[in-house]
Amino acid sequence: MAFKPANNIQDLQYFGEFGGVNPSISDSSTYTFLSAKTMFDTFEGNADGCYLYSRHSSPSNLYLGEALAAMEGTETANVTASGMGAITPVIMQLCGAGDHIVSSRTIYGGTYAFLKNFTPRFNIETCFVDITKLDVVEAAITKNTKVLYCESVSNPLLEVADIEGLSKIAKKHNLKLVVDNTFSPLSISPAKLGADVVIHSLTKFINGSSDTVGGVVCGTQEFINDLRNVNDGACMLLGSTMDSLRSASVLKNLRTLHIRMQQHSKNASYLAKKFEKDGLKTVYPGLASHPSHELFKSMMNKQYGFGGMLTIDVGSLDKANELMEMMQEKNLGYLAVSLGFYKTLFSAPGSSTSSEIPEDEQQEMGLSDGLIRFSIGLDADIERTYNMMKSCMLKIGIEFN
Repeated sequence: MAFKPANNIQDLQYFGEFGGVNPSISDSSTYTFLSAKTMFDTFEGNADGCYLYSRHSSPSNLYLGEALAAMEGTETANVTASGMGAITPVIMQLCGAGDHIVSSRTIYGGTYAFLKNFTPRFNIETCFVDITKLDVVEAAITKNTKVLYCESVSNPLLEVADIEGLSKIAKKHNLKLVVDNTFSPLSISPAKLGADVVIHSLTKFINGSSDTVGGVVCGTQEFINDLRNVNDGACMLLGSTMDSLRSASVLKNLRTLHIRMQQHSKNASYLAKKFEKDGLKTVYPGLASHPSHELFKSMMNKQYGFGGMLTIDVGSLDKANELMEMMQEKNLGYLAVSLGFYKTLFSAPGSSTSSEIPEDEQQEMGLSDGLIRFSIGLDADIERTYNMMKSCMLKIGIEFN
């Protein structure tokens, strides 16, 4: 039977303290105990359903975590204060001094910087590879490798990871496959394809209103317990705790994610096909020209499409900047980083979200100066949007077929 993530979210029912249709927000940093014995047991992790301190967990955070675990099909989840606040504890929990990571070379700039520049302080080294070549991935594994790390759809080049293939390699070598699914919520379900840990930046599509920063780690009960452990849990000790008010806000927005993702995908697909037909260098997993189009199709939950992210290459950074400024002036969207907003967002990742990656490595992976990354919005009349975008392109001298 097909996995239906939106049904899993919909089937969760929470009542508020006074019968509200939304759960009550746990606006407390600490919690009282009726007995000293219960407090001791909770510290030791032996008192289910008891709350100790909100850095550890809170009812609001647990509600959101449960909903996100249902979406991804994992046993449970732990929400965090940011996407990086989810990624960094996972790596620190799974790796220690002397360990090794094999990572995709095309990943979010902050993740790249953490793996390339920060974890070596703890004697944890990372090898960056072309994640689309399974033989290259396997050849990079050493006796000290502990983690395979990738993004379902990579930031910003939109390369697609063969999660089932990577899972087989991970199991063969006793590694943990960690997948960042930020670009493709609902469309791809990494845990169902063999991922051990699934991460999201909740800031993006899942929240969808660009008013909250958050993250989540979805995995087994055992692993999430390890992350929350008061003695050696990386989430507990590094302290990237989500605020309860933010959790409640994200949970409300999560309820409409299935509707929003369908519209994001529909609009992005329309624009990608138009841009490609016009002769623009366009990358979108929904195009037959995308090298991993068939792979994405084989993994996807079809009703949610190929996602809301696409790129075009206009040849130079100057042209990219001129186009983005003009599109913003015409109210076609915002020249801004991040993604998943109801309005279209666009940026030149080489000089923004991927700027942590050295220029020579950007060139090697195919990240050119003229590349513009689009997070396509929820526009009701996408044909009108296309015509306005094309008008902007023609004004700055971009040539069409």
